[in-house]
Amino acid sequence: MTDKATGAMAKFGPASLRGGPAAGLVLLYAEAFPALPPVMLLERGVNVIGREPPADLIVPVNAVSRTHAEVAWERGGFVVRDRGSTNGTLLDGHRITEARLEDGQEVRFGDAIFKFVERDAAGFAPYRIDGSLVSGATRLAGASEIFGGYQMDRVAAEVFRVARSPLSVLLLGESGTGKEVVARELHRLSGRRGAFRALNCAAIPENLFESELFGYKRGAFSGADRDKMGLIRAADQGTLLLDELGDMPLEAQAKLLRVLQSKEVYPLGATTPELVDVRVVGATHRDLKRLEREELFRSDLFARLNEYQLKLPPLRERKEDVYLLFTKFLERHGGGHLRVSFPFMIALLQYDWPYNVRELEACAKRAVALSTVPLLAAELLPEPLREEMVGYGKPPSVRDSNERDPTRQGTPSEEELRALLAEHRGNVAAVSRILGKARMQIHRWVERYVIDLDDYRDKTEDGADEKGPQ
Repeated sequence: MTDKATGAMAKFGPASLRGGPAAGLVLLYAEAFPALPPVMLLERGVNVIGREPPADLIVPVNAVSRTHAEVAWERGGFVVRDRGSTNGTLLDGHRITEARLEDGQEVRFGDAIFKFVERDAAGFAPYRIDGSLVSGATRLAGASEIFGGYQMDRVAAEVFRVARSPLSVLLLGESGTGKEVVARELHRLSGRRGAFRALNCAAIPENLFESELFGYKRGAFSGADRDKMGLIRAADQGTLLLDELGDMPLEAQAKLLRVLQSKEVYPLGATTPELVDVRVVGATHRDLKRLEREELFRSDLFARLNEYQLKLPPLRERKEDVYLLFTKFLERHGGGHLRVSFPFMIALLQYDWPYNVRELEACAKRAVALSTVPLLAAELLPEPLREEMVGYGKPPSVRDSNERDPTRQGTPSEEELRALLAEHRGNVAAVSRILGKARMQIHRWVERYVIDLDDYRDKTEDGADEKGPQ
């Protein structure tokens, strides 16, 4: 590690590895990332950023000026200012002179891209973007099949903590965030002798649901010419994942509740129960509390399944994992020899990945299939990513002049936000440009109004499956 990098590393110091409330800049990508600290903590004063001293935070990479920018604490928050740098300072892809920072926004100084985090920035300090750790650091969870940095290591630690307990677990997260991967890790660490089984509740027609889940006896209905073991029996002594749990029919919910309470299952056509010992993991991207209010999901079943709850962050909230995941997917699909160019990586970080990790995997598969040289150029990016890069690096007023309505101010109503999402098919980046707000702010409003973005998105672009490194 260079002396300059060591100076920047001293900004967080060994004590910060224990975590805390401090804000900071988390590294998302730089070609010279091994020479940079994973995070630079911000003091409540003026933090000058530059290529070399006398800057407070040293970023020794291409296109960073000697004194490039500053991040200053003012009026209860952090403000980023360009200090007359040669190549400018970008915030969420806009070239800015000065802007107030919001949690999760991406800041680019020269050829280094960071994410601003309001608190607990020191927690990111041990984790490099390639999956390795800084010297002397250890993972919270030890060896795990759940790949990622600080945020996913915290998830892995929770999985390790609860895996050997008898608790039912509810996994919450958007489509493609890796819920099946986490469920498989729960099973792997549980020590249970039986098999892992999974059922996608949204993929089974309602009239076949009970036979898939509970099985049936010969002669139970026309065409039942032999006994069939349902998934609950198949997972005896093991783990059953009920994916897209919110789509389970009400009648099947009642029967599942009886199984969980009595540990007995009645196959269709059976006259006596069959004992089962199965650990149930539920997974959904839907708001089960809302479904309860609408009487589409049983409250007693929710209470029974919600003995332990884990929420998986969407990829847009953990972009420090994008480089690691993308290179893992390249290797999986035969592209281990490929490297990302800086423009290619910029686009991967600028995009918000509405379909999360499975969409990133689809992007990697495309790159492997189309590449003719080892260095991946921006021309190999899928169309949605290329569209997101139109006007990148320009001031906001130029980039958004054709889309932004200057009369829009403040917080939109739920009706207005839903209308914009419908018009733009759930494209949060487009809505953020129209409203003149950061993308993360749009996501906060989406959560406030309990809006399911999948209701507005085109399901045909879902990408690859959810199995794989998360």
